[in-house]
Amino acid sequence: MRAMGFGALGKLAGKSPASGLPCGPTILSRCLWPLHATRRVGVLVALIAAPLWAASKPSATSYPRLLHGPMLGAVAPDRIDVWVRLSGPDEVQIEYGPATPAAELRRTPAQRARKEDDYTVVVSVRGLAAGTAYRYRAIVAGAPDMNQEPLGFFSAKTAPAPGERAAFSVAFGSCARVERHPVQPIWAAIHARRPELMLWLGDNVYADTLDPEILAECYQRQRSVPELQPLLRAVPQLAIWDDHDYGLNDSDRTHPGKAESLRVFRRYWANPGYGLPDAPGVFFAYTYGGVDFFLLDNRYHRDPAAEPASRTKTALGTQQKAWLKAQLRASRAPFKVIASGQPWSDAKGPGGESWEAFAEERRELFDFIRDERIGGVVLLSGDNHVGELNCLSESERGGYDLFEFSSSPLAQDPSVSWLNYRVIPRVRQVYFSGSNFGMLSFDLTPADPTLTMTLHDEQGRRVWAPLTIRASELQNGASTWRDKADRLSRERWDRAERGGAYYEAPNRPPR
Repeated sequence: MRAMGFGALGKLAGKSPASGLPCGPTILSRCLWPLHATRRVGVLVALIAAPLWAASKPSATSYPRLLHGPMLGAVAPDRIDVWVRLSGPDEVQIEYGPATPAAELRRTPAQRARKEDDYTVVVSVRGLAAGTAYRYRAIVAGAPDMNQEPLGFFSAKTAPAPGERAAFSVAFGSCARVERHPVQPIWAAIHARRPELMLWLGDNVYADTLDPEILAECYQRQRSVPELQPLLRAVPQLAIWDDHDYGLNDSDRTHPGKAESLRVFRRYWANPGYGLPDAPGVFFAYTYGGVDFFLLDNRYHRDPAAEPASRTKTALGTQQKAWLKAQLRASRAPFKVIASGQPWSDAKGPGGESWEAFAEERRELFDFIRDERIGGVVLLSGDNHVGELNCLSESERGGYDLFEFSSSPLAQDPSVSWLNYRVIPRVRQVYFSGSNFGMLSFDLTPADPTLTMTLHDEQGRRVWAPLTIRASELQNGASTWRDKADRLSRERWDRAERGGAYYEAPNRPPR
């Protein structure tokens, strides 16, 4: 029976609450008595049920549902985080169980979405087994999400057990501009490679705004891209930012709305951490399969790039830099991946948007890696709208080759501005023909673990010969980049060192 309030009761009894009739026990019995006994019972039940129905009904939408997600966030050996965005202030749970269809299913405790969080929620599924596949789906207001129910369950996998020597792959990239590129086939290509992780290295949306509501809307638009959905549901997504998703173009610590930008960022990503208690930001450390990842924030504490060079000029800020050094010193992983939104090389020169504008701080970090004998460091970056594989050789200073692998754009226009940059040691030639993504394939099972780097176009085709590095080659005194460079890159560098032009015709791409 549908619940009825006092208005319905008044009509049944020939009275109206608007008449001012008191609702005490005597009057209520007089109202009910003329009715047939069956109807009297029905009305009483309705009166009892009415407040319960009013309390449980959705408060903002006619049918609770997901608007975005699910998206996998950080995974651990015993935990999977799932990000969702609801249509209103309703409760959400994750129903999950082993991958086998007949296995028992469980549900996480209910969490209520809040308007001040844009109705986003991160649900942690805990108490899981390491390196194990699970099936899951979202439960909204007590029922499977009505729009995704036909899709059934999605798949997720926990991280390998601590200390396990694993073999796995990681995809990464930067720069996605949905307003200019609403169709983004690259996500299907990434999904087809079956990575265990996906790293977003900044400019993940092109908000370019000081308005947090516009910033949030840009995230919502990117999360709505159809080609992206299968990847979000199946592969953990971790992210840092660069200027276009932090504030305005080339923004730094002077950005007046940076605290609000950080709040919006935290609503739309499910990272394992965000900065330090005394140093806000998006930086964090993460371990997966025996590899340590250090993802940096090069915006929140960044000095203006145009400031004169000095020992105190910083892109990271004092606390983040001290944190990074402590993390590197403590790491025992054979590979330590340091990811930054801005390029590490000095190709752009001192005035460019890169680490070259903070050359003394970069020198401090590289000297620290050498002096502390921290092996296995590999550099990742984005931003340049091309794919690059370069070397920042530290062997002449007593260190080793620091390979920088850069991927950009994921869904944005490519660039040819690199033709006007400085000549630097390139291990592979610049890829500037369109969208691309990088793949890092780790194999820690041999005595001398390996890392293989490949770059792929938006159809998933490999655009370079793979580069494989052994952990033993990333130790002080080692220099292997010339041997690992392809023939064309080696020939061009040798010609430039003899005083010739790197390219046969200046400012022209190779044919």
